Amino acid sequence: MGAEKIRVLLAEDDKNLGNVLKSYLDIKGYDTTLCVNGQEALNAFMHSNFDFCIVDVMMPVKDGFTLVKEIRQKNKRIPVLFLTAKSMQEDKLKGFSLGADDYLTKPFSMEELLVRMQAIIRRANARQGETGNNIFRIGQYTFDYNRQLLKIDGKEQKLTSKESALLRLLAMNLNDVLDRSHALKEIWNDDSYFNARSMDVYITKLRKFLKGDETVELINVHGIGFKLVTND
Repeated sequence: MGAEKIRVLLAEDDKNLGNVLKSYLDIKGYDTTLCVNGQEALNAFMHSNFDFCIVDVMMPVKDGFTLVKEIRQKNKRIPVLFLTAKSMQEDKLKGFSLGADDYLTKPFSMEELLVRMQAIIRRANARQGETGNNIFRIGQYTFDYNRQLLKIDGKEQKLTSKESALLRLLAMNLNDVLDRSHALKEIWNDDSYFNARSMDVYITKLRKFLKGDETVELINVHGIGFKLVTND
């Protein structure tokens, strides 16, 4: 995201809280634009370049879920942090299914918000760097996407094109959830039931290939997708 100030779109209908958050983030070196409803935030997003989105779930005119869904149609990779007064599991699952990077339940401290933002930004920068050279570190493994090779301790496993494409998406979202529907549309161009069953077979194959490092796990996230996790 470069040396310039990180541009943050803040969508929060509580004007008092919004102004406090904006002032705090501006002091911390961010360039923050505050919008008080979802439609205003979408208009701002469409006419400006942002690096990060903080979105309240419950907003007038257009709610946060709808806003992020429409933002994702333009930019699939921009980091998104949801704010909510709810701690309902269903809301969190819905948010993550839309590609949220994190979820913060009100009330929260400014320090916690900042720490979570910084962690999300670090992950986004790491993914951006990995995307450029297509060489990924996954625990003790090295994955060369261009050569379709997975290596560990001098041993090489040749992957098929679909195995490579799926592992690349997982590696780009390392320690984050990869949405099942997104992966299907990216690789199979369709999220039909039969393609979903096919992807499950590839997931099983990748688990087998990754058994050589016990710190690496490829787990199911029920109702959402998959997560490639490194515990080293």
